[in-house]
Amino acid sequence: MKMSLQLPTDHVQALDEFINAGAVAEMAQAAEAAGADAVNCTDHPFPNDEWMATGGHHALDLFVTLAFAAAHTSRLRLHTNLSVIPYRSPGVLAKSVATLDQLSGGRTIIGVGAGYQEREFDALGVDFAQRNQLTDDGIRTMTAIWTGESVNGNTALPRPAQWPRPPIWVGGNSRQAMRRAVELGDGWCPVPNPRSLVARRRTSSLETVDDFRLRVEELRAHAASVGRSGPFELPFMPFSGLPHDRSVAATDEFVRQAEELAGAGATYLVVSPQAESRAQFLDQVEHLGRSLIPRLDGIEVTSPLAGL
Repeated sequence: MKMSLQLPTDHVQALDEFINAGAVAEMAQAAEAAGADAVNCTDHPFPNDEWMATGGHHALDLFVTLAFAAAHTSRLRLHTNLSVIPYRSPGVLAKSVATLDQLSGGRTIIGVGAGYQEREFDALGVDFAQRNQLTDDGIRTMTAIWTGESVNGNTALPRPAQWPRPPIWVGGNSRQAMRRAVELGDGWCPVPNPRSLVARRRTSSLETVDDFRLRVEELRAHAASVGRSGPFELPFMPFSGLPHDRSVAATDEFVRQAEELAGAGATYLVVSPQAESRAQFLDQVEHLGRSLIPRLDGIEVTSPLAGL
């Protein structure tokens, strides 16, 4: 089972700790040395003040940040988690992805979503009501652009290093997101979501491993109905998060949960080390590399669409 680590670049007040080139380079190098498969960061270019006051967060530009991570690593994959497609025109987004993929030697994973912050859409001049259509159209348009062929009389080169495109992982818990992932994407990335946050996040609840297992069964059923099979990634955030206790028992329990998720269809773990300082982050990542990641390497995963 693979792992994507979130970089703490939402801690924008901690400039000296996390929000500078040296910090991003050091944290990415630590993740690579620990054996993580990818690093990721989020996308909030212009968040609303009310959302910020009730638990929201700022973020660095995810493509610039991941480019810095790429420049200081050689193997680590670069995961947008998530890029909100309607925030940018498909042509501009396709160019950012292609550039990152070329300069990193084909290491980009483009996690995408339709978005849920209505006031951020307003601030960016995008019609919130059209977000799902814009997302579907955006994936189709980017895929066409990445061929390097003319699209409506326009061409964008260079194309990405990966062929036929960098993998697209579609976020969201809704059936619409699942449909989008199966029909237009290369993976589906749902998130744990309690019922209390359904209205705020505008996506379905997902609270237990049983919930997750049922959703994967629905995903498989839809894939079978449209004739989709083969390789497909299913990244997921463990319900418990990373263990704060470094005891063997706590690590054993986390590995048990990872095995349970893998048995239900997960192929990647997406985790967020909680740290107030860079030193704390680096210490946590080093511990993951020593005590946890080697055990995840032993967990076998299978594409959730295998056998269809």
